[in-house]
Amino acid sequence: MDFFGFLNFGLLDFIEIILVAVLLYYVYKLVKGTAAINIFIGIVIIFVIWQITKALDMKVLSTIFGAFIDVGILALFIVFQQEIRKFLLMIGSTNFATKRSFVKHFKFLKQEINTDTDVEAILEACTKMSATKTGAIIVIERNNSLEFVKDSGDTMGMDVNVPTLETIFFKNSPLHDGAIIIEGNRVTATRVILPVSKSTIIPQRFGLRHRAAVGITEKTDALVLVVSEETGQVSYIRDGEFVFYKGIEVLQEMLENDLS
Repeated sequence: MDFFGFLNFGLLDFIEIILVAVLLYYVYKLVKGTAAINIFIGIVIIFVIWQITKALDMKVLSTIFGAFIDVGILALFIVFQQEIRKFLLMIGSTNFATKRSFVKHFKFLKQEINTDTDVEAILEACTKMSATKTGAIIVIERNNSLEFVKDSGDTMGMDVNVPTLETIFFKNSPLHDGAIIIEGNRVTATRVILPVSKSTIIPQRFGLRHRAAVGITEKTDALVLVVSEETGQVSYIRDGEFVFYKGIEVLQEMLENDLS
């Protein structure tokens, strides 16, 4: 047996390594910040140990770990059902023929920020609503389709600008209840009812508006901005998590990067 035989791999082996790395990266992104991350790390450790025992020809241990891995497949579908659903939704609803090409999914290949969404106008509106403590929840669609929640609201077709956003969320406006959906640079739905997160790690000071924001980002890759009606604070939620930032300029840069 050639000890250095593992170095003799071809182009297909290299492609396979890259694809496995990308797959593991996206799986990690799905479970990051949830209780499932510890389970995911544990499974990876057990798999690595199993491969080591097989390589060292430790038959008893490799058989035990192999049986655990085989039986654990069913357990994975049960434990990770929410994450698997989100992953399949992401794959199924991604349209690689749109402006977000396949290459743009790899951050290390991106050279410049390019988004149609007027992030500056959205943040200016949020800043003004924050000053008047006007509650708002703005959902920005990315790759995952939001049709399953848009149907709960009213269909719209308005350009994104400061007056439009302020008018929608004005307290006496009939459209201010619920969330709005932004696709590209258009408000496509208002008064949308979002799924509420059941997470127990969300601080008690946050109400249903914030739980709804977490809920939609748990199920899709959408980005959400929430203006608190009680404090006026502007929150940024992504991947089921509150994203902390320092200053509106930093938030704008983060949003533009996440939308590119």
